[in-house]
Amino acid sequence: MTEAAKPAGYKGWAGIKRAFGTPSALTMALLGFGSGLPFLLIASQTLSTRLRDVGLDLGSIGLISLASFFYLLKFVWAPLLDRYAFPLLGFLGRRRSWLLVSQILVLVGLVALAFVRPEQGVWPLVAWVLVASFAGATQDSVVDAYRIEIAPQTAQAALAATYTLGYRIGLILAGAGALYLAQFEGWIIAYLAMAALMIVPIITTLFCREPERPANAVQRRIDIAEAFVQPITSFFTRNGMALALALLAFVGFFKFPDQVIGVMAGPFYLDSGFDKADIATVSKLFGVWMGIGGAFIGGIAVAAFGFRRMLLVAALGVALSNLAFLLMAHNPGQMWAFYAALSADNLFQGFAGTVLVAFMSSLTDRNFTATQYALLVSLANLPGKFVGGVSGYIVEATSYSTFFMLSAVTVVPTMLLLAWLWPRILDRGPSPAA
Repeated sequence: MTEAAKPAGYKGWAGIKRAFGTPSALTMALLGFGSGLPFLLIASQTLSTRLRDVGLDLGSIGLISLASFFYLLKFVWAPLLDRYAFPLLGFLGRRRSWLLVSQILVLVGLVALAFVRPEQGVWPLVAWVLVASFAGATQDSVVDAYRIEIAPQTAQAALAATYTLGYRIGLILAGAGALYLAQFEGWIIAYLAMAALMIVPIITTLFCREPERPANAVQRRIDIAEAFVQPITSFFTRNGMALALALLAFVGFFKFPDQVIGVMAGPFYLDSGFDKADIATVSKLFGVWMGIGGAFIGGIAVAAFGFRRMLLVAALGVALSNLAFLLMAHNPGQMWAFYAALSADNLFQGFAGTVLVAFMSSLTDRNFTATQYALLVSLANLPGKFVGGVSGYIVEATSYSTFFMLSAVTVVPTMLLLAWLWPRILDRGPSPAA
């Protein structure tokens, strides 16, 4: 009997221990590591810190961050991941074949990024960021689908926490590890070392098992157009037009306050008087472990209370934690302010991430796992990503302090949507296969 077919009779602490003890929990930690490792290097703070370190202006850094837009559009090609295995690798199965190809392409992209010189021209860097972000986004889509399909709904919060553990360890190495190496050995060595670490998820993919499709899953042959349309129509049919649109909007705004400041975080740390080693220690070591703690607290809270009430706690926490950065803005160069701000930010980031994953997992139809979940994840990142692309101009026109206060206020649409959704959403399991 597969894990996905096991009865969901364990709840509370017994259910948590059972879920964390499954082989799938270890697999998800290792696959999460592979997803987390490239993200900072191609789409977030390590890349923006590198660009600031070589002298690029904030406006250019913000615009270059848009080159990783494939992370926002992964739902576009996700229907192909749901329907087909990668050509010539069909013996690995739908999920593992795409995982292997995407992980190898991430490794190649990181090696190429090691040798680009952005101070001499940004276009080669932008081109390889596009390649690496496409591969990284594909990897994320397949890992998310794998997690939902490999275990029952009762284990999803725990698997989200173990995935987050691996993801955050990947962030530690891509953040603190890369910055330490860049400080003492240079950016080329830093990126080559990160590329070598992609061997870990590649080996995991080769040895993990392929999830079984639900017994009543759609088996008939469908054309390409229908493969793209059916997952979307299924989501709207299940929820109804008004509720479906409100759910999509809510997911889109949920982490908006945090994502707005993401691109500017690395430059802000440098402009506050901290060097790369300081940033590595506080942001990429201490802060990431705080995020791991928040993720596990989120997993336990969802198991104990359900995700509906925790959505409220998480949304408010993410927004209010942005105000902690005012301590750094008004106390430049002070390590206590750096630690305080990163404690609040990462704790609520981790908590909110697990809560959101549990919520989005409950909305998916297992016939179209990769497509529907990729759509939700893309929406969860899309608004903040585009505002992040112009965030450098906002900071230059105002100040870091004003920017952080404005980011906290953006929680208002989330709260209004949650108030409308509150009586309409339940702590439900996933949709059965149609």
